[in-house]
Amino acid sequence: MQKRASLNREYINVIGAGLAGCEAAYLLASFGIRVRLYEMKPVRRSDAHHKDSYAELVCSNSLRAASTENAIGLLKEELHRMGSLIMEAAYASQVPAGGALAVDRDEFSSYITEKIESCENIEVIHEEIKKVPDDAITIVCTGPLTDGELYEDILRLTGGSDLHFFDAAAPIVSKDSIDMTKAFAASRYGKGGDDYINCPMNKEEYLRFYNELVNAEQADVKGFDKEIVFEGCMPIESMAKRGEDTMRFGPLKPVGLIDPKTGKEPYACLQLRQDNRAKSMYNLVGFQTRLKFGEQKRVFGLIPGLENAEYLRMGVMHRNTYLRSPQVLNSDYSLREDPDIFFAGQITGVEGYIESTGSGFLAAFYAAHRFFGIEPEMRFDGETVIGSMAQYVSDPSIKKFVPMNANFGIIDPLNIKFRGKTAKKDKCVALSERSLNKIGLYCDYIDSVRRRYNV
Repeated sequence: MQKRASLNREYINVIGAGLAGCEAAYLLASFGIRVRLYEMKPVRRSDAHHKDSYAELVCSNSLRAASTENAIGLLKEELHRMGSLIMEAAYASQVPAGGALAVDRDEFSSYITEKIESCENIEVIHEEIKKVPDDAITIVCTGPLTDGELYEDILRLTGGSDLHFFDAAAPIVSKDSIDMTKAFAASRYGKGGDDYINCPMNKEEYLRFYNELVNAEQADVKGFDKEIVFEGCMPIESMAKRGEDTMRFGPLKPVGLIDPKTGKEPYACLQLRQDNRAKSMYNLVGFQTRLKFGEQKRVFGLIPGLENAEYLRMGVMHRNTYLRSPQVLNSDYSLREDPDIFFAGQITGVEGYIESTGSGFLAAFYAAHRFFGIEPEMRFDGETVIGSMAQYVSDPSIKKFVPMNANFGIIDPLNIKFRGKTAKKDKCVALSERSLNKIGLYCDYIDSVRRRYNV
């Protein structure tokens, strides 16, 4: 373990004001702990960031499924019940998205920025950190684009245990530029109202699009000879190269969509999701891409309704870096070689907005206990989604570690056998009920810690 001459007990450092960092800083502040939140914007932006506000959503504006019968929906509810800032902002900036929770990304980020900057226990320092501070307990939430001197310092702290994959973002187009004489508004199976714009394709249109897509010119990916992509954010052109019909079972699946012009399901169908409250911006669902900008306009323009689309943001691809967390992190997200240093967010190998938020919440929960010099009377376990994610990324038995979304496969199983046609649903409901009962106990405990320190 690293030895320190002195450790400041007046504040905790949080590095990075993304989702995990803002969540961590806000929870720490709620315990009455002073926080120094370091954010390099506007001094410097990463290649993926465009705004100076905090918790910027650089990929989709969707926080995915809302139902608690789904693991990500359950994780959202766990966080919401425990007072998550990110979930508070999400519900305040929600836009229609069928069975998913989607947000106006500008409202979402602005809400969080205002909350952070108006919190008396949080001091925001706009500075690029090049070395993990050793003056106080520190939570590193610098995200998957961590680079430069800080990246090298993290390698030093973790023994060079880094991994990487490539992530991609989908384009956003102007609503007014979509040809609604060819597209139609609807949600799959009619769930949620007419929340999506749908661009239907017949077989001839689909095959023409497919052939142009697989032969389109891609942007160079610098620094690596081999493309490694996360399955949940696979570029659409990479998916297409897996087979002619792969997209029709993925983002272009027509199931549950009826074209009002034909009264039938189309051969393939692209959905566009509302990206802001004003309904002026829509993103191409599942169309993450690394095509060159000119190729995006040319090839995506072959989709009926997008022939003259105005692109407000082009699709981009960037490298994500994450730790070999099972070898270097404890289940409280602290570094095994130095438990005064915590990591949170996608750099730990949790994949997704809400998963990153959950890791920030847990890292702050445990960092607060370390700050107060007490052992937690309750630890988050695998009966909750938030706890199961922490257990997954810190499990030393994992030999091939890859980024992981929240899912019921990593949560502790139930000692119940479910049978019949509704067995899967019944199991999900039971897992959800168990988790939320446990979360109620955690909420009571967190409140007791706050009372103990007169917050």
